[in-house]
Amino acid sequence: MRSILEELSMLPGIPGNETAVRHYMQEKFKGHGTVSQDNLGSIIVEKIGEKKGPRIMVAGHMDEVGFIVTRLTDEGYVKFIPAGGWWSQVMLAQQMEIHTATGKKVRAVTGAKAPHILTPEERKKPVAIEDMYLDLGVANKEEAEALGIKTGDMIVPYIETTPLSNPKYLLGKAWDNRVGCAAVIDVLHALKDRKHPNIYYGVGTVQEEVGLRGAGTSAYQVNPDIGIAVDTTIAYDFPKGSKETELGKGVGVMVADSSMVGHKGMRDFVIDVAEKHNIPLQLTHLTRGGTDGGKIHLSRAGVPSIALCLPVRYLHSHTSIVHQDDYNNLVKLIQHLIEALDAEAVQKITYG
Repeated sequence: MRSILEELSMLPGIPGNETAVRHYMQEKFKGHGTVSQDNLGSIIVEKIGEKKGPRIMVAGHMDEVGFIVTRLTDEGYVKFIPAGGWWSQVMLAQQMEIHTATGKKVRAVTGAKAPHILTPEERKKPVAIEDMYLDLGVANKEEAEALGIKTGDMIVPYIETTPLSNPKYLLGKAWDNRVGCAAVIDVLHALKDRKHPNIYYGVGTVQEEVGLRGAGTSAYQVNPDIGIAVDTTIAYDFPKGSKETELGKGVGVMVADSSMVGHKGMRDFVIDVAEKHNIPLQLTHLTRGGTDGGKIHLSRAGVPSIALCLPVRYLHSHTSIVHQDDYNNLVKLIQHLIEALDAEAVQKITYG
């Protein structure tokens, strides 16, 4: 039986087409709070611990990086554009799944010219995404059209989520950011029948990978006093890596990225709570890339916010790896934060 984390990894959901993930989260929210959504499709659950307590928003984005069908060629191949950030070198010879408007799934593989026929000049450069295509295994355009594929259809990487040799290492797609969505759900479930001095808002946001869009609209609707973006970061435990963050060494606390400088008061609060409960942390930063915190912290009059990020190997590819211990500690940390963020703590964080 797969965990919530593993089930979410397998679902399709590119920016602007997060329906399957939203429906899954909606089912898991049932019986745990009041469910709503904003007008772009971000889903929100409200669990009241203390009616007059501060409003705590914990957000993970539902979308994964993928692609969008643009046209069928005369030969029956599929041309596409990226939805989110891709590095072309991780895309060749990979399996994809096209989701048609009728719900049909069509398997394909990324193709390009064989290396045997590349010119010496072509060999020196990565293949451009615009020169790639998807091979459906059909004879012509008519066979491709019969499959029901149309412009605008969603394309997602295909891989079966699976534990590796050490079963705590999980291989799959879309950890960025089904990790955050799973944590929102697991924290909600952990809070059942437990007191917390605030109102917990668990949010699955849309369109993070193309500009943090759903975080802006959902934060406006929630109007939080504290924002916690739950996302992923780079694991630097590869050969000659800096080891700044490593798998199995704890939750990453984002000091700063291109979208937000983590709120100092909130960061200190997170560190204090983690130390109290013996939860391992890793302080980290990104010079490129951001999280939903970038929009949450600018909502209305401003929201003290922090990003908690799970280290991941091989981000924005078909084959990413996370560590189960890190995820468990992430859920534990957020739960303890929710139980500790009372009106006095939020006042001190905001104005102290």
